[in-house]
Amino acid sequence: MAEAADFQGMSPSPARRWLRRTGALLAGAPLLAGLLQLPAAAPSHAAGQDSLKAASGSKTVAVAVDSLTPAVVGEDDTVTVSGTVTNNGKQTVTDAQVDLRLGSALSTRSDIDTVAGRTDYQEGLDGSPVGGKYVEEFAKLTPGVSRSFSISVPVDKLDLGGTGVYPFAVSLSGETSARPWNQVLGIQRTFLPWQADEADTKTRTTVLWPLISTPHMTAQTGSDESQTPVFHDDDLAEEISPGGRLQQLVSLGKDLDVTWVIDPDLLASVDAMTESYRVQGEGDTTTAGTHQAVANQWLAELQEAVQDKEVVALPFADPDLASLAHNGTNVTGSLSHLKEATDVASDTVESVLHVEPTTDFAWPVNGAVDPSIVKVATSAGADKVIARSDSLIETGGLPYTPSAARPIGGGTTAVVADARMSTLFQGNLTRASSSTLAVQRFLAQSLALNLQSDKQRSIVVAPQRMPTASQAQAMAAAVTALQGGAWSESQELTAAATAKPDSGATTKVPAASRYPSSLRKQELPRSAFEQIATTQDKLDNFKVILSNEDRVVTPFGRAMNREMSTSWRGRSGEAADYRNDVEAYIDSLAGQVTLIDKSETKLSGRSATIPVTVQNNLVQGVEHLVLRLTSTSPRRLEIGGESYYEQDVSVSGGHSQSVKFPTSAQANGQATVIAQLYTEDGQKYGAPVTFDVKVTEFTATVMLVIGGGFLLLVLAGFRMYTQRKRAAARDGGEDGSQETSEADGGPENPEGPEDRLSPEDVLQEESRAGTRADASEQPSDPTPDTAAESADPSGTGERVDR
Repeated sequence: MAEAADFQGMSPSPARRWLRRTGALLAGAPLLAGLLQLPAAAPSHAAGQDSLKAASGSKTVAVAVDSLTPAVVGEDDTVTVSGTVTNNGKQTVTDAQVDLRLGSALSTRSDIDTVAGRTDYQEGLDGSPVGGKYVEEFAKLTPGVSRSFSISVPVDKLDLGGTGVYPFAVSLSGETSARPWNQVLGIQRTFLPWQADEADTKTRTTVLWPLISTPHMTAQTGSDESQTPVFHDDDLAEEISPGGRLQQLVSLGKDLDVTWVIDPDLLASVDAMTESYRVQGEGDTTTAGTHQAVANQWLAELQEAVQDKEVVALPFADPDLASLAHNGTNVTGSLSHLKEATDVASDTVESVLHVEPTTDFAWPVNGAVDPSIVKVATSAGADKVIARSDSLIETGGLPYTPSAARPIGGGTTAVVADARMSTLFQGNLTRASSSTLAVQRFLAQSLALNLQSDKQRSIVVAPQRMPTASQAQAMAAAVTALQGGAWSESQELTAAATAKPDSGATTKVPAASRYPSSLRKQELPRSAFEQIATTQDKLDNFKVILSNEDRVVTPFGRAMNREMSTSWRGRSGEAADYRNDVEAYIDSLAGQVTLIDKSETKLSGRSATIPVTVQNNLVQGVEHLVLRLTSTSPRRLEIGGESYYEQDVSVSGGHSQSVKFPTSAQANGQATVIAQLYTEDGQKYGAPVTFDVKVTEFTATVMLVIGGGFLLLVLAGFRMYTQRKRAAARDGGEDGSQETSEADGGPENPEGPEDRLSPEDVLQEESRAGTRADASEQPSDPTPDTAAESADPSGTGERVDR
């Protein structure tokens, strides 16, 4: 066992020489060996087994490779490996030695996965020690204690063969009191990609560099004319500050040949932070934002970084295409939100970064696709879908990884990212050892891919949407090493999408049943899209009354785009809160235009005007409103001569408008009246106001007017009677004398024949008399109430114009 673990090219230590001699003596003295193997007492034996178990195995010591430089070696380079070893066992390790182990070149990409997946030391599979002076020794390793190491070895001492990916391991061997012989107690594997000369055919590699964040802006704007934006938190400031996630992505990406994939919402949010903005606090309070300088600095760095680089703009707020496809297409208006998000993407990027982006790429989460996702992704104008090879799996038996571009029908191209290389920078990479291993494995996969065929191929790497700062640093280290290597060259995403596809590559989109259940569980539910549709309906009903609807439509439109963001996956509670806040805010704005409540109104007499007040607490004016007043008892009270009456309403911002309605009473008693605002298209707006109108008995003044009218009617009748009598007298005088007329008591008639009334004249006179009587009953025209006259200090009800 000890001999098997000895390393080539090293002289044995005194402890090892003693172990060999002891082994030889035991081999030559069976009796002594038998005595040594006599069983001990049971308790001691059990304790010995426990300690042996705790100290044995190749996981006793944790080996961490914190750095391996250079990541891609050349013939004249010296490889330096640094890290730590930590004794996790319960016994001290003595005669400890750190070695470098080099294995045989791997032939396939799957072999790389297999080696990376092993955790225990396996004799014959983990290569031979380099040995010689390229070791580091420790007399002992105390339990729980870590010791650092650093070993440098010239490349020409590694005896590398031809170009290939070589397993490269760091192991620690030593002894314990339970097992006093040399053994491997810990090992960490990595890879050494070796390209001896410049490759004849290089892989064209596209690396996506995503700038995406979660939604931070609300639909709310300040109550001032400048519409100060309101953020629901100040977390974005932390991300763009020095050392923050987004600041690191910009700082690292500016020196790389990558394709920037940007969410326009992020740009719009940071751009809003460059000026006055506010942040929500407790309750309904907001505080002034203070990170204008940080926002300006980040945007300036980004503008410089993307100059002369390809920029792909996602739809605004990065909508979740899979959620929309699976749960939202049957909800009215959902697809229109995707179209709006796509339409504003280009303008947003151009206005902030001053570069023209590409907008014809769609990127479903994790590159997972099915027919419905592809259909939704292309519905807004995109003709290229970024998929991933673990979704669009190869079935044609190709012996190599095909190029990314695949025609999938309908003029749509699937750009299939390599799953192995795209998923290597996930998880916790804050430890240097984890980051180093990820970088070396990435480079190993890239070289192994290039060695598969002499055919030049275009490969796309699409990492996770929102890498952490440590993940971004690992990605940058890998891309830097790759772009400095001898087997790969950079390529933009558009070029990869238009490259000639491999004839044997898979082009069939997988069925919906193959969509990963883990991803489906994270999707936005149908209820989310239904709530978005409800909010849109409320917005549509509200905007038609506004004199400047863009002040409301734009922030709410972008907020509803944010409600569909991919970033809500795994955060269903936060997503629901955001949707509720947006809907509550549109309700609160719509509620700023309302009818003022009215108390009981008294109506004395047959007619009067009733005022109804419309209050507008918005900054801007409202128009295109119709106020309808309806009587529920039209036989008792009519409004404008009908059961209801309507008037157009316009109210300036921050003002109220009193609208007066003519009414007429048909009988004494109480009538209920309903005031309701409507939009011009007949939709109810806001809550109605209901109040009672009490029609009282006619007053003395009214009775006097009626009595006067009746007297006039009597006088008119008497006059007609006397006129008839005179006419009869004149007719009788034609055969008699003047004396007869005087004897009858009739006065002398001075009127000539032309002044006599015919029967028709009498009827007309009666009609005119009736008309005058009616006119006498009609009160004079009302005069408008002043504000003071509208008040009712008695508390018995509102006064009205009469």
